[in-house]
Amino acid sequence: MDALDLARWQFGITTIYHFFLVPLTIGLSVLVAIMQTAWVRTGKEKWLRLTKFYGKLLLINFALGVATGIVQEFQFGMNWSEYSRYVGDVFGAPLAMEALAAFFLESTFLGLWIFGWDRLSKRVHLATVWLFAIGANLSAYFIIAANSWMQHPVGAIYNPKTGRAEMKDIGAVLTNSTTLAAFPHVMSTAFLVAGTVVAGIAGAWLVKKHREIGAGEATAAQDADRSLYRTALRFGAVTMLVAGVAVIGTGDAQAKLLFKEQPMKMAAAEALCETGAGAPFSILAIGDGTNSCAGVRHILEVPKLTSFLATGDWNATMRGIDDLQAADVATYGPGDYSPNIAVTFWSFRLMIGLGAFSAALAVAALWVSRRGRFPHQTWFRRLALIAIPAPYLAASIGWILTEMGRQPWIVAPNPTGVDQIYLLTQHGVSSSVSTGEVLTSMIVFTLIYAVLGVFWYRLMVRYATLGAAIIEPDNKDDAGDGPLSFAY
Repeated sequence: MDALDLARWQFGITTIYHFFLVPLTIGLSVLVAIMQTAWVRTGKEKWLRLTKFYGKLLLINFALGVATGIVQEFQFGMNWSEYSRYVGDVFGAPLAMEALAAFFLESTFLGLWIFGWDRLSKRVHLATVWLFAIGANLSAYFIIAANSWMQHPVGAIYNPKTGRAEMKDIGAVLTNSTTLAAFPHVMSTAFLVAGTVVAGIAGAWLVKKHREIGAGEATAAQDADRSLYRTALRFGAVTMLVAGVAVIGTGDAQAKLLFKEQPMKMAAAEALCETGAGAPFSILAIGDGTNSCAGVRHILEVPKLTSFLATGDWNATMRGIDDLQAADVATYGPGDYSPNIAVTFWSFRLMIGLGAFSAALAVAALWVSRRGRFPHQTWFRRLALIAIPAPYLAASIGWILTEMGRQPWIVAPNPTGVDQIYLLTQHGVSSSVSTGEVLTSMIVFTLIYAVLGVFWYRLMVRYATLGAAIIEPDNKDDAGDGPLSFAY
């Protein structure tokens, strides 16, 4: 492999690793803020215990997310310096806003939240966690705005003298139609991930508490624990149901937009090779490994469904890969302008399929905990634990679809009127970085990330298996007005 291939692998590895952590931080920050709000308003101890329990998991996840996210910034100026030279005037603006406004906001108020339990009033302390949550979500918006510009460039002009894209309208960049479609989808996915984590851990704990009690009479402490975890279970399940509906709705809206703005990506996602009316939705297709339409065979299809999903018309004409490829060659010159069909096709289906685990857990959780019941079924515990990683994987695979489906463009052409602002991935890689240098850095980063991943997993499992701590008034570290137990 040459420097381009290795640079793509390195960016893919570090990006997927980083984004694996992001949805939980975004969604759980708001859920923890809601838990603390419930404690402040009701005074019920169970909400304080849940705030600190899931707050610890949030902090572990956030810390590693920051550490892995920093690497992303450096790669733009090192492996991808030609890309940065071409789009830096535009792409750098939302990134700067994310760092100066959103990240500083969330990190500052997160510090106040961690160390302010015994120093701030309840309401002021509650405000800090909400400001942290707002900062986390605002940070996501700026990042999505930057990425959306790569998918659909707007608000910029091409300067032939400098050979660069230059900012013309920052408002247009921040209100890009792609951004407005992608942000709700990413946010609803984040809440689906967070709700699954909350419900999954709570469900496993409920079954464990049932086994501890056995056939005997539950003590007051055991009853309190069961009530606490049942509350968390139903809270997470409701979050999953609401987020799941939002994921479907926003995903449909985003797909309809992509059929207009990036038709090649969606044609590849459907393995739709030939242009035709009433295009079917392919449930199962296989290829011959050549990334060619000639080798694609559709095994199972739903007639006309793709046309309906794309336009709302069952008989709408959809352009296929072959037709779009010919049009791109006529516009941009010789080359292969189709993404990897197998990766795009299967990532689209895996993203949807993995979401079913969260839906199953949400429905099962509400059923087994109905009318004051405490879940005790072994199958439910297994479902709760299996469902936890499913939305993580779905979110990561969704980003693979987003980024791989855009190839071979690193800045995709805007077919609706921004002239000359586009860039092939092969032209964005740095010309001064050797293959050996990229390979070395990729190996080092991958190994470091692997070690960090082990620490992240062990810490998350450790604090999840410790459960929600009992609040002891005489123990300052665990008291309602004391700092989190591991904050120092």
